[in-house]
Amino acid sequence: MELQIKRLSNDEFNKFAKLIYEESGIFLKETKITLLSNRLRKRLHALKLDEFSDYYKYIHSLEGDEKKKEYEQLIDVVSTNETYFFRNERHFEALVKYCLPEIARNKRTKTLRIWSAACSTGEEPYTIAICVLENKNLFHGWNIEIIATDIALSVLDFAADGEYSGRRIEKVSQGNLTKYFNRSNEDPNVYQIKKEAKDMVNFYYLNFFKNTFPKNIDIIFCRNVMIYFDKDHQRKLIKKFYESIADDGFLFIGHSETLHSISDDFAYKKILEAPVYVPKPRRG
Repeated sequence: MELQIKRLSNDEFNKFAKLIYEESGIFLKETKITLLSNRLRKRLHALKLDEFSDYYKYIHSLEGDEKKKEYEQLIDVVSTNETYFFRNERHFEALVKYCLPEIARNKRTKTLRIWSAACSTGEEPYTIAICVLENKNLFHGWNIEIIATDIALSVLDFAADGEYSGRRIEKVSQGNLTKYFNRSNEDPNVYQIKKEAKDMVNFYYLNFFKNTFPKNIDIIFCRNVMIYFDKDHQRKLIKKFYESIADDGFLFIGHSETLHSISDDFAYKKILEAPVYVPKPRRG
């Protein structure tokens, strides 16, 4: 009979919350004690440990690459990853009806770089790929790259496989389902993203506060991510986005998020009911 691991004590929660905050910038309030307990149990079971205190000691016993890998596993189980294709459709309407035509019309070099900064299981960057392909007449002869990054390794593996079913694809139109997906031979409920869209997307591991950001990005999607960070880390993140984004670029954030009191580097631009920010002119 498997031993039932109890909930984190307040002291244990504070230790792990501090560890997670220092490693990823994710800020966990004390109300998240049950959530964190449930998430951490996955690592305890995987490592055959009986107590949260054993896991905490185990992490601190590691060194070098082993410690780095376990930190990655820790953040992986803590991260929230639920998403689906065409989530918050107005963002993609703004992308298709305004941002892509604007870039195609005004950009001198024929390169389009879009970054899905917290790509989770891949639905967002593949949705972006579908939107670009549906408007490929705007980009004849262009070099197009969609960069997709996340801090959770397991979701990157899932995204690279590109297989989806159920709620994840329920907002994909029948036309796009036929055009951009192949139905699995093994399970008719599973759909595999087709090569044309898949090849546009490159997946990478990235920790916002420890790794270098890509440069010269025309469009950044970072939706429903800042809510997990405190103000200090939000400011650091947006500053780094400002350094990464092209002068005429667009930053998409979540409907419940704002850059008010966080950054003066971007100006709000309401496009078809979608909250979009554009970089202000750079000094010097």
